Amino acid sequence: MNPEAIRDKVAIVGMGCCKFGENWDKAPEDMIVEAAFEAYEDAGITEPQKQIEAVFCGAVYPSRGTAEVADSLKLYGRPISMTQNYCATGTDAFRFGVFSVACGLYDTVMVVGFDKPKDRGISGPNVQTAGVRGLPMTPAGWFSLCAARYFETYGASREDLARIAVKNHHNGTLAPKSMLKKEITVEEALNAPIISWPFGLYDCCAQSDGAAVAIITKRELAKSFRDDYVLVKAVAISLEANPQTDPSFDFLRWKPTVSAAQQAYAQAGISKPFEQLDMAQVHDCFTLTELLTYEDLGLCEKGAAKDHIANGTFALDGELPVNTDGGLKTFGHPTGATGVRMIYENYKQLQGKAGDRQVKHRGGMALSHNIGGAPQACGIAIVGRD
Repeated sequence: MNPEAIRDKVAIVGMGCCKFGENWDKAPEDMIVEAAFEAYEDAGITEPQKQIEAVFCGAVYPSRGTAEVADSLKLYGRPISMTQNYCATGTDAFRFGVFSVACGLYDTVMVVGFDKPKDRGISGPNVQTAGVRGLPMTPAGWFSLCAARYFETYGASREDLARIAVKNHHNGTLAPKSMLKKEITVEEALNAPIISWPFGLYDCCAQSDGAAVAIITKRELAKSFRDDYVLVKAVAISLEANPQTDPSFDFLRWKPTVSAAQQAYAQAGISKPFEQLDMAQVHDCFTLTELLTYEDLGLCEKGAAKDHIANGTFALDGELPVNTDGGLKTFGHPTGATGVRMIYENYKQLQGKAGDRQVKHRGGMALSHNIGGAPQACGIAIVGRD
């Protein structure tokens, strides 16, 4: 692998995101149009049928596949591709778009992440997983096993998870397009109904409907769109053995995050992530997932997450803000759109356009992270200013 093959060769010049939530009054096409036309306006694109050369889509629950994008945006006569990679789907679609521009095949392409799981009639990804060590298990039940092992090993507690939930609920109230806008306290989080111990209601994210769009182009063309473009520093995907059956899995880390981070840091030239990253959007399907991700990404030492949580390191005004728009927990989680939505947040933050949730940064880099499946897959994108 050439770790510098894509660094700074591709620029994001426009992004859009629809309101996430239980969008019963909207079809997937409606959400795609809302996100795409915000991206068009943001990039100054007036003739998308002429300016967009290819489209890369990501959706886990599409009704009509690529036709939902082609028909809604009338983007005919060009390649429109669909990718699916668990919860890393949006990041993977972005990855393919970046590769197509970096290699010189296209000048300007669109990336669309979307999903409308609420129309499926169930409240979560699946009623149960395929099975853990031969036993049926819900997603919350499976992830809670990791929480119990982590608590036993490092002395963390439900209070540490509650503080993550409180942080993300606060951040979500500041994001106009988030699904949930409800401040909570640690006491409320601890006293909420138990879903699967140690997870209470506020430790678990809810699936939602939504769409997000990115318009990317060659770095050389970026200034013809805008001055405050954002460069792609890295984008990585990693797959590992299924932890539900992997005998070497220790219930204390997600292997895909560790290996994807190694790829992404090599591409971006990062050796000290805590110092070189200004912010991160990470996959918080459960509060425990966010906690493990702090350590798996190398933002702190193994077992030290609880101390950083207590000190406010990852709060909006902390040294390294995480999930500045509320994360999956409160912004929402339309599976195929989440990775692109995270990039949308980092893009706005780096431009200084995040409104009340704007964080102070050094003009450095911002990371987004998704895990999916058992989890077996991880996608990471790193972006930054010129």
